Amino acid sequence: MPHLALPAVTLNYQLDGEAGAPVVMLSNSLASRLAMWDAQVPALLGAGFQVLRYDTRGHGASSVPAAPWRVADLAQDAVDLLDALGITTVHFCGLSLGGMTGQWLGTHHGQRLRSLTLCATTAYAGPPEVWRERIALVAAGGMAAVADPTINRWFTAAGQQALPAAIAPIREAILATPVAGYTGCGGAIAEMDQRSSITAIRTPTLVMVGADDPSTPVAASAFLQQQIPGAELVVIPESMHLFNVEKAAAFNAALLAFLQAQA
Repeated sequence: MPHLALPAVTLNYQLDGEAGAPVVMLSNSLASRLAMWDAQVPALLGAGFQVLRYDTRGHGASSVPAAPWRVADLAQDAVDLLDALGITTVHFCGLSLGGMTGQWLGTHHGQRLRSLTLCATTAYAGPPEVWRERIALVAAGGMAAVADPTINRWFTAAGQQALPAAIAPIREAILATPVAGYTGCGGAIAEMDQRSSITAIRTPTLVMVGADDPSTPVAASAFLQQQIPGAELVVIPESMHLFNVEKAAAFNAALLAFLQAQA
């Protein structure tokens, strides 16, 4: 996969599909990499879209700039990547941390978005102390200290039993995430509060969440839907945080219906 040296970071990315087709840009969660979207790519390509995926800074094969970082920095990375690739507008879809990036893009760079899909995310991740404790845990014990608890927050017990081949590389990606990448993005989450600013979003927006997500519960998605004018809300049953993997068919159907409605 190619790398692009941007003003603040070198990003690993992958662009698939027919040149000239509308682009869907996918942004990954904390402690994951662009492969987390593997189940979405065939459906999007089959529907006539190009698909642009990238590893968020500090993740996968992207570089790890010096911290501290803010969500604004992550959003600027996305804008810089689009500029470098000569892509004017995209349908942006982000999950968890990627959805936090998407909120900032919708608020401050709405002219670059054809639509916005916010998955398993929140405008405010709770008291900063919660994230500072997790950052300290990883700084002391490495990613192994959070790997199993993360999988248990991301997938239901039934999903873990049914999808071992899909979940194994996701666990590997958690363990492979650079500690500085995790703590840098964790720091950005800790200081984020977009609860008021997202009211400025005017891009057509879909909010999606797993019904049993303990990390970004349905109430957090309902808040996004209420704050963003005209936003739609879809709740996927029997799924948790990485519901794009656990319930890929339902996720893809909802995403494609929304994207096709924008056309």
